[in-house]
Amino acid sequence: MSRYTGPTWKISRRLGISLSGTGKELKRPYPPGQHGPNQRKKLSEYGLQLQEKQKLRFMYGLSERQFANLFQKALRMKGNTGENFMRLLELRLDNIVYRLGFARTRRAARQLVNHGHITVNGRRVDIPSYLLKPGDVIGLSEKSRGLIVVKDALAQRAYLPEYLSFDENKLEGTLSRLPERAELPAEIQESLIVEFYSR
Repeated sequence: MSRYTGPTWKISRRLGISLSGTGKELKRPYPPGQHGPNQRKKLSEYGLQLQEKQKLRFMYGLSERQFANLFQKALRMKGNTGENFMRLLELRLDNIVYRLGFARTRRAARQLVNHGHITVNGRRVDIPSYLLKPGDVIGLSEKSRGLIVVKDALAQRAYLPEYLSFDENKLEGTLSRLPERAELPAEIQESLIVEFYSR
């Protein structure tokens, strides 16, 4: 299945999380559709695992295959599989561009990367799934520094995670260290996702 490009508000309401980060989608705290308020609440164990996987997948905007491949990579790493998986998702270039504030959403960040506006260590990278390492410097290409979309997004940036540093003058961000679990999305129970893929 290819990447979902439909309305995100419906997905947010169905899964009960805000995919935009604003929380506006959840004014009606029940799934979309005419039967939304009356839908059966109790989920099976498999249903809970699937829902948690879908939450994380839609949050980062990955296709099913990309998501499963990244989980397999996390499975081969040492340490806690769930935390490794969350960390790998967070280290994707499109996500770090979003975290630095170059874009207001992950979708917009992915588009910036795809269109060649982003550089890593001075070299242009147009692959959203590119995995960053501590010490990597993320910036804008020379022609992209004047983009109004980027300036607006930077002006509205709410906060900068502690594992990132940002130089306002150079418009460059640096991944100073790997993110810790406490700095990753708290509403996700990664153990359910590990159980889902361990079936």
